[in-house]
Amino acid sequence: MNIRSLLRPNTAILLGLLTCLALNTAVAETDDSLSKLRQSGVVRVANTQTSPPWSYIDEQNQPTGYDVAVAREIFKRIGIPKVEFVADKFTSFVDSIKTHKYDTVINSLANTPERAKIVDFTSPYSVQAFRIWVSERNTDIHDIPSLKGHSVGATSGTSNELWARNNLKESEIRTYEGAGLLYSDLVSGRLDSLIDSYFHGQKVKEANGLPVKVVGEPVTYSLGAAIVPKGADALREAMNKAIADMTADGTLQKLGKQYLGADYDVVGDMTKAKAW
Repeated sequence: MNIRSLLRPNTAILLGLLTCLALNTAVAETDDSLSKLRQSGVVRVANTQTSPPWSYIDEQNQPTGYDVAVAREIFKRIGIPKVEFVADKFTSFVDSIKTHKYDTVINSLANTPERAKIVDFTSPYSVQAFRIWVSERNTDIHDIPSLKGHSVGATSGTSNELWARNNLKESEIRTYEGAGLLYSDLVSGRLDSLIDSYFHGQKVKEANGLPVKVVGEPVTYSLGAAIVPKGADALREAMNKAIADMTADGTLQKLGKQYLGADYDVVGDMTKAKAW
């Protein structure tokens, strides 16, 4: 028997394994999403800075809010000392991170299938329960089925809009760029209802003395996460570890109560949302 013929298949297998190893090593080496940030010592984080108490500008003209505090804590734990916040529109986040306008978006974004095709999501770090809001004069809308034939408002590009379009096929869905005109149209009667988080709606109602109310049970929960460019696995995994540690040691709960309210149960509501 020819010894070379016996060795040839094994040699081919060995070469194949070495090739795969080289390719995997090359792929791993191209993901410098974390190392380059650690080297520079600076990370650019986007959020709207117009959505209190999640992200907004304080009296000293500095970004603050729950998302901002979470971002600072995440990168403190990762070891990147400087966080630069970039203000942008909600509808621009996904497209802008593709062009590397910033390194990550920490703005409590919902993980939707459409977005997940374009960007990668971290583990969730926030949660909101979404409700039906109507004028206090309303008598005919009281739950999801009764929205049939009525106009329903939602903020453009949000999970509110996505849920409404997917679940309210017999309603007229209208989108708005911000909460101001959305609630103004509801109060004036130009809009029959809107979908918004209970937390945000209550804040708008109290701040402006609006004659609006919630009806029915929560229509859905939305878990909020950060996004990173597609394939930035090292950065995403480091952020995931920081979020997991912050959940375990009580930091997320503490920040939630500090920025969102003493009765806001971030960790407990995230558990409910995951089981929804």
